[in-house]
Amino acid sequence: MQLVTGALGSLIPKLGELLKEEYKLQKGMKEQIKSLALELETTSRSRSGLASSGRRPMTWRTQSTPSWSAYKAASRPAQTGSSGSWRRLAACSAGSRLAIRSLARSVPSRSRSTTWPSVVAGTTSMMLCLGLPHHHRRLILASQLCTRVTELIGIDKSRSELISLISSKTSDDANRKVKMVSVIGVGGLGKTTLAKASYDMLKADFDCGAFVPVGRNPDLKKVLKDILFDLDKGRFMNMTMDIMMIILDDERRLINEVRKFLQNKRYFFVIDDVWEIQSWETIKLAFIENNLESRVVITTRKLEVAMEVGEVYYKLQPLSYDNSRKLFYTRIFGGQGKYLDNQPDDASDKFLKKCDGVPLAIITMANLLVGKPREQWSDMYCSVGFGNKDNRHVENTMRILSFSYYDLPSHLRTCLLHISAFPEDYVIDKDSLIWKWIAEGFVHNKQGKRLERDTSTILIINRSMIQAVESESDGFTVEGCRVHDMVLELTRSISREENFFTIIDNDRSTLSQSTVRRLAYHNNILFTHWVGLTDMPHLRSIISCQCNFHKWVPFSSFKLLRVLAIEDFGYAEGFHFENIGKLLHLRYLGLKQLGYWSDKNAGVLSEAIRALKFLQTLELSGGFQNLPWNFYLVTQLVCLRVKIETLNWLSGKLTSLTSLEELTIYSFAHFGPSRQFFRELGCMKELRVLRITFPIELDKDVARNFMASLCNLHNIQHLNVCGSQSFILPRHLRHLGLEEIWLSRLPSYRMTPTYLPYLSYLCLNLNLMDETDLKVLSGLPELSYLRLRTLSTVSLNIPANDGFFQKLRFCMMMYSMVQFINNEDSSVSFHMWNGVEGDIPFGSRKKNEQCRVVPNVMPNVELLDFAVPVRALKDGNGTCDNLGLEHLASLRKVRATTNCRGACTAEVEEVEASLRHAVETGDDNKV
Repeated sequence: MQLVTGALGSLIPKLGELLKEEYKLQKGMKEQIKSLALELETTSRSRSGLASSGRRPMTWRTQSTPSWSAYKAASRPAQTGSSGSWRRLAACSAGSRLAIRSLARSVPSRSRSTTWPSVVAGTTSMMLCLGLPHHHRRLILASQLCTRVTELIGIDKSRSELISLISSKTSDDANRKVKMVSVIGVGGLGKTTLAKASYDMLKADFDCGAFVPVGRNPDLKKVLKDILFDLDKGRFMNMTMDIMMIILDDERRLINEVRKFLQNKRYFFVIDDVWEIQSWETIKLAFIENNLESRVVITTRKLEVAMEVGEVYYKLQPLSYDNSRKLFYTRIFGGQGKYLDNQPDDASDKFLKKCDGVPLAIITMANLLVGKPREQWSDMYCSVGFGNKDNRHVENTMRILSFSYYDLPSHLRTCLLHISAFPEDYVIDKDSLIWKWIAEGFVHNKQGKRLERDTSTILIINRSMIQAVESESDGFTVEGCRVHDMVLELTRSISREENFFTIIDNDRSTLSQSTVRRLAYHNNILFTHWVGLTDMPHLRSIISCQCNFHKWVPFSSFKLLRVLAIEDFGYAEGFHFENIGKLLHLRYLGLKQLGYWSDKNAGVLSEAIRALKFLQTLELSGGFQNLPWNFYLVTQLVCLRVKIETLNWLSGKLTSLTSLEELTIYSFAHFGPSRQFFRELGCMKELRVLRITFPIELDKDVARNFMASLCNLHNIQHLNVCGSQSFILPRHLRHLGLEEIWLSRLPSYRMTPTYLPYLSYLCLNLNLMDETDLKVLSGLPELSYLRLRTLSTVSLNIPANDGFFQKLRFCMMMYSMVQFINNEDSSVSFHMWNGVEGDIPFGSRKKNEQCRVVPNVMPNVELLDFAVPVRALKDGNGTCDNLGLEHLASLRKVRATTNCRGACTAEVEEVEASLRHAVETGDDNKV
């Protein structure tokens, strides 16, 4: 199977380095290296050169040769003066130079005999799934005003049937017992989507619950931990580390803790993707029978698992032909009705027949056809090469996924293979992932091109190869991604075939030392495999997820290691941090979510980091109180992301980090950062992303230094600040989050469309605001996300076609109830009511309003989020009958938080019912 891994991306720059004067090349070597680099660059433009596994080892050896030469030179004892440097560089082995010369002669002849397949990549629309934050009385109202790409086509019938099955009672004797329901179907059919949609609609009727993935090779302790944390997160946040580790490290204790919590509660769980009966037997021990009509739903591909769960199961059927066709064309044309229902289309019918109603196959296939002329569809069909095996659902879906994989640009294929190193259902941090790609050379860190780097993940999401994970706080920002299990199965298969990643999962894999390029460890492996593994000359990356270290790890043997990522581990007794300092080629070091961390380890790590001259990214979180003291000596650092006790630890050290592009710091000390810290921020001229959190407000002198530094950050695009009230906004901002900061008034002279022309994300808290402030915000030309808290009541008259919030997609008025009123002059009045001030505008709908033409405002708003003060609304004889949602032409979802203080249960239920009716009325009026 052919594969372009993107290795050329890091190989060509290495050859360029060899042309510099620090290497004494033999006569004629420069010309041959130039020839080789030119040949590889030309080949890379054709199809990134090395498209088959037979040529990959040659690329690896060529990559490793310059690295080994530099390593040997850097490892020799230091000598004073320039002559010592020249002698060390001249001592690079002649064998390395001869190896490159041999490869330089062989590649042109190979490339002439190679032809590259031509697969044209199309463009698609990004599929974004909104995360739903949990609130006490949070009402989620799915509006049907607009059908878009992300709508769930064909789910209504199956969701109603499943909800009916979940809610029904079996008999008078057993109607209060726990009812367990299975959802069964092949991979890619939408079991998880259906279960999640049903869970979201029913969870408010239960005291507690959770949606927990399991997967093919589950760590059952982790599954039980996930259940327990979702149920009782607050309790564990206040525990000491020792007590928490005692509970969380024992399966029996975890089960007992869950059962104890559920003792007198009506619960609802979805256990997603169960593969084995043995796994279910363990998990179900946590579900206590308390005769409160609790419910448990599992999803599985296996009938024997469903039968073991219970006699009640729901067999999910493939989409009907009409729904398949609708989904197919919606993905291609963006849901704008550009397909003809009555005209025959042989090519699309062929695709739909082979997809056989499997949504994942339909979506993946449609994404391949986006941007391609209809005349080419038949050729694309022949290229896929559908199989005729017995299990046609799985076989054809895998073929479609495989074809979609090879339709990706070569560097994105490499990035997707890299994602396969993470465990199933693991949420992968997007920014960390991109920095790992940069460290490996898969994505190039071009100055000023941060958005181009982010595009790599977006493009893979666009092709439905990975799933976006949005921020729980705003439901908008893509913070991470996860991989569908069928895509993971495909990429793992390709990775094994091409020896891209070696994955050790629950002691089920073995290592072949001499050929290992990248290692991934999962799920509490105790690193027993490391004993004797000291001969891995090509190892470039180690990723460990949810593992403990109890054995000696020979990091010093991995001379060419570029990426070391240790995430979610509990014990570090055998880590030997001093060996990290011998990894001279290390570009990325991530130690995240440490469970146990000693002062001794901190000191050892500090000395080790000092030697990492090429380190680009440093991520530390979990057990760290402060940064390693001499991190500032790593002057090539581009990204620093840390959670530490105090920001003052950084004072006096930031001025040397002139290459830094991203600085993310979370401080939990109860005293603020010093004046010197904020003064030094202004020295980081390349800074593009600044996220800084501290728990107290700044005094005026310190705030003044902060403002002065922000004025010097001319490249800043993303600013998140929690803790300060006064600052000046840089003009190039695209993302501004002021989550915990309350401003007395809108700084209108600094927040105008002219001053912030690129701002697309805004989170803002205002004590006071008026009509002018609202008009200023509505004029921000690129604003697509607004989360506004204000204590004021504001009204604004919006003329027709005024451009009011023209590009806004997500509108969140967290403390206000909102209303749109149709005026006789075709204008629309927009009201934000705080529940206290002024007259209540929320009266009943007038009869003559229903006959008027409905003008549209906020033309792109998809999500509307607002508050409903129940007591104040009832006291003023208000109603939710006249919200005016029909004026929002693109509205898909409404979220309302009901303030129940002072209101009885009947009043709250009445208001919630009227809210649901308002959404339905909006749909009818739109039609």
